[in-house]
Order: sequence, then C-alpha cells, then structure tokens
Amino acid sequence: MISRTFSVLFYIRKRRLDANGECPIYMRMTVDGLSASISTQLSCDPVYWNQATGKIIIKKNQSPEQGRALNTYLDTLKAKAFEAKHRLIEAGKPVTAEAVKNMLQGRTPKGERPHFLIEIFQYHNDQVKALLGREYSKGTLTKFETVLRHMKVFLKWKYSLDDIDIRRLDYEFITELEFWFKSVQHVDHNTTMKYIACIKKLVIRCIRNGWLQKDPFLGFSLALREKERQALTQEEVNRMIEKFFPSERLALVRDIFLFSCYTGLSYADIQKLKRTEINTGIDGAKWVFTKRQKTDTNSRIPLLPQALDILARYEKHPQCVTNVKALPILSNQKMNAYLKEIAECCGIHKYLTFHLARHTFATTITLSNGVPIETVSKMLGHRNLKTTQHYAKILDSKVSEDMAVLKEKLSNKAITPISKANS
Repeated sequence: MISRTFSVLFYIRKRRLDANGECPIYMRMTVDGLSASISTQLSCDPVYWNQATGKIIIKKNQSPEQGRALNTYLDTLKAKAFEAKHRLIEAGKPVTAEAVKNMLQGRTPKGERPHFLIEIFQYHNDQVKALLGREYSKGTLTKFETVLRHMKVFLKWKYSLDDIDIRRLDYEFITELEFWFKSVQHVDHNTTMKYIACIKKLVIRCIRNGWLQKDPFLGFSLALREKERQALTQEEVNRMIEKFFPSERLALVRDIFLFSCYTGLSYADIQKLKRTEINTGIDGAKWVFTKRQKTDTNSRIPLLPQALDILARYEKHPQCVTNVKALPILSNQKMNAYLKEIAECCGIHKYLTFHLARHTFATTITLSNGVPIETVSKMLGHRNLKTTQHYAKILDSKVSEDMAVLKEKLSNKAITPISKANS
C-alpha cells in the first residue's frame, strides 16, 4: 500500500518543563492522517520556539551557534524520517507512522521476528552447498565455512553470545572483528580483509531484504596491501627439471608443478583437466581448451613442448585411464607438503607452493620472454588486465636485456659536446 500523505513536524511539550525551564522537543510523523511521535532528546526555552516553523528562534542579541546547531540536528532527523519511508517502500512494506518510528528507533515491528547473523550465515552456506559445482566451487564453500567458524568463536570471545541480532552490527563491531582476526587469531592483513568481505556480502543481503537499515561498513576500508609475488627464475626451473628423484611421489609432484609453470593453470584447473579438453588449435598444434573453475571464464593455452612431454609421460597412468584425467594429481595439501621437500632437494630457497607455478608462468616463462601482457592475461583466464598486472612482476633480467638493446641502439649516436662558441 502506498501512502497518500507523509509529513514530519517538530513541536514542544510545554507541560513538561525541566529544572532549567526548558521543554522537550518531539518529532511527529503523520501518514494518511495517523501519527506517531518520538523524542528528539533535545529541549529548549519555550520563549525561543517558533511553532509555525518547528524551529528554534535565533536572536541577534544572543549567541547563535547553539540555536543553529540544534536546528541543523532537527533537519537531520527529518531527513532520516524520509529516508526510513523510502526504505520501507523499497522493501515492499506498508508505510505507516508506526513503521517509520520503529525503523528510526531500530525496533522490530510486532509480528516480525529479529534476524541473527549466524543463522543468516548458515542459511547462506547451505545455499552455496546446494549449488556446488554449478554456481560455486568447493573452494568458495570452504572459505565461507571457515569464516562462519571464526564468527562463532569471535561472538563468544567478544560478547559471550552464540548468535547476535544483525541490528547490533555497527562500525565498532567490524573494527573489533578486524582487531580479533589480527591480534588473537594472528591472521595477516589481506586474509583478514578477505574474511571480512564475506561478512559484508551478508550485510548487503540484509540491507536489500530490509532487515538492516544502516550499513555498518560505511567508512571501513577493505583495501588489500600490495604483496611482492615470488616466482622461480629460469635457472631454478631448469634445476628442478634436471633433478633426478628416486621417489615416484616427488617426481610426480615435480612434473605437475612444472606443467603449471608451462601452462599457467591453477591447481583446481589441473585437477579437473580432462584429455578431451586438449585439442588441435588454430595453428595445428595442441592447445588446452578449458574453463577456469574460479572465474568460470574460458582459457585457451597453446601447449609448450615441456608441457606436452609431461602429458605424454602420464598418458597410460592408471588414474588417467580410469578417470579420463590429463594428470594424476594429488590433494593440494599433499602437493604443497611435497613441494617443500622438492625445494630443499633442488636448493631453492623460496617458499614453494603450487600457486607459485602460476606466477612463474606469468613472469619467467612468458612476460620475460617477450610475450605481451594481453596475451598472458588471456591464457591465464583473467577477466581484466589489472588482475594480470598483479602477477606480472618483470624480472631484473628482463629489464637488463631490454636496456642492453637500448644501449646498443644508442652506442653509435655519441653526444657531441657543445662548444663555448656555439653556446
């Protein structure tokens, strides 16, 4: 139902004089002839109240600052009343004077139950789980389940509660959560921001549903800090290629890691990669035609000889034959654990994780060998170039090579000193 009239006015109650001889100021909202009033928590001398304008009279022979501040505050309250009306309309709820009053005071209308954060979070996660493999990846579900577990611990630590009414969420709640992640859980800044971003997603849903009237994230920055992304040098990649591993498991992990170095495919994309996704490309050579699990974007990658050799090596592996998979990949946890052993065996003093292979493809294998960043971005399956630029750390060796070419070009163009006569 859409209201025909909506008005807001301020008035004083002269019969409620306080010890200073001042009257309380009230705000009345009227919708279709029915009204509701709330206290503004302000008061004034009735002598200085203008009943016609609903404002405090500012006299020239007195200090005007206080009167102006009070009138400005009244204007702010009036704006909030109109904002509450618009929110009710957007939420598809009836606009009544009582509903506007309840919204301004943060109360739940009669017959409408309050909404709780953990309950909403669990419902969201259940939806993600139901759409697993179609709309969401297993990694996304794991992330939200991790944040939910953290939230339960935080509520116990901070408020001694199992759940909390979402209307209690404010800026202080968010900053306390940030502090808890960093100081108590010892989570780094970027991971903390990614966790809190999950909470923001739920808050946005609550606002759109009309359950929450104010965004607690207003003024809070979720900016990530720039990190220097590591990658293997070509010499380190060669060292890994040439290393003989008597252990079959280490040799397998090394090969799959190198396959990622020469294709840019992530762990999740290699895990699901099928032989049927390897076909002849536009140039007659073998390409990978797949969709990135993380972004659901197409990724087309011409296969380099090193990657083709690895695929051929495992073509008849029992897991590949049975599951029609391209490679017999282990769990990500085991892969990363074995990569630490491989790094030690190869004398590589870097924190080796599977994702570092993707960085290596972007920098050492492609960009440092003159492949344009636009081409690298397409092969990585990125939606925009900005994402690729985070991977695209140009190595010092490439800078040195490019400057050497420039030096060669300039070597025959000596600068002739300007004589004093010509100056």
